Amino acid sequence: MSSTADKLAQFQAITGLEDADLCTEILSAHGWDLQQAISSITSTSDAATDRFERSEFIAGEGAGPPGLAWKLITLPISIVSGTLGLVSGAVGLGLWVVGGVLSYSLGVIGLTNSGGSPSAPLVSVSTAASEAIDFVARFESEYGSRHPNFVSEGFMDALQRSRREFKLLFVYLHSPDHPDTPSFCEGTLCTEVLSAFINENFVAWGGSIRASEGFKMSNSLKASRFPFCAVVMAASNQRIALIQQVEGPISPEEMLTMLQSVLEESASVLVPARLEAEERRNNLRLREEQDAAYQAALEADQARERQKKEEQEQLEREAAEAERKQKEEEEARERAAREAAEREARLLKLREEKSLSLGPEPEKGPDVTQVLVRLPNGERKGRRFHSTAKIQTLYDFVDSSGTLETGDYTLVTNFPRVLYGPDKLSLTLKEAGLHPQASLFVEMKS
Repeated sequence: MSSTADKLAQFQAITGLEDADLCTEILSAHGWDLQQAISSITSTSDAATDRFERSEFIAGEGAGPPGLAWKLITLPISIVSGTLGLVSGAVGLGLWVVGGVLSYSLGVIGLTNSGGSPSAPLVSVSTAASEAIDFVARFESEYGSRHPNFVSEGFMDALQRSRREFKLLFVYLHSPDHPDTPSFCEGTLCTEVLSAFINENFVAWGGSIRASEGFKMSNSLKASRFPFCAVVMAASNQRIALIQQVEGPISPEEMLTMLQSVLEESASVLVPARLEAEERRNNLRLREEQDAAYQAALEADQARERQKKEEQEQLEREAAEAERKQKEEEEARERAAREAAEREARLLKLREEKSLSLGPEPEKGPDVTQVLVRLPNGERKGRRFHSTAKIQTLYDFVDSSGTLETGDYTLVTNFPRVLYGPDKLSLTLKEAGLHPQASLFVEMKS
């Protein structure tokens, strides 16, 4: 038996799908049976289309409009694959109508060209959205803000939106150069009653035929006359079902009557599907609520157990933390006391060293200078120095007094004010003009 890698390579080669993750998902869904997986790709499109066309709502092309839809339109591969709504152009739209109800067929459909190789998207997602945004902006700048709420996204995303909301898609193809366009937009499309009706009952998409998607849709819908409006719904594979179209000018009353008739005919399809989806959502919500209630009870029990355990652990942590803090505080006090003692010892030693460096105080004489120093606390200190002593000696004298906790200060004279800072430490008292006597004060630095 070949390995999964071999099967994946064969599957990609046969189907032309390049997305390895998507191919893996398809093969997994079929139990890695290569034949069944390939068969699902090649047969889903035709089988789904046959069922759709046999339903009471779809008539054969050219047979007139006896049912809900009267024509199937095949979209260009560039429109189908160039959208956020599909994965690499390979996730099918499924069927909306089977046996009178909307079907959510999520089967994967291969979209390849006649040559068997995958077609690259011609319109990127960003380009499609950009064209839609640009169309809305231009339309509003010309006709105002009252108009159908055209979605700002590509055609396929608008189609998918209509499926999710269980609504039909109202399509307006805008021909800026057509002489009937302004009067139709102002007198019909943008009238208050018609705009409100479309906004309430349809998803609206508009595109200019000057833009890529608008031009491609005009070709797909075979628009031969403008203004052009259509009501469509998703069919199967890359097809849409054309339910109604309007070519040329039309009054708002006629348009409203036509759209009301379309809604009445589609009610037997849309309403049951909407109710069925609502029931599914309610059932899902009920199951989720029941699961949530059970989970909440389970989590409450677990939370109580966790709380007991956490409270015990918290008490243990608090006791350990209190013990740690007490130990740290004791260590901090011991360290502070030790550092204070060491600092005091260093200061005492420094004072002693500086006191010894002063030498004995000289007796009065012509070469002796009398110095008086006023400290910040108001205390005065006096001493005699040789006139040849350096200014640094005066700093040593103040430091040795033991009255200052810091040495960050400057010796200053008042009259005249002179600072004896670091630049004058090497001057003698005589050179500094302090002989035969001087009065200085200590000025602390901030």
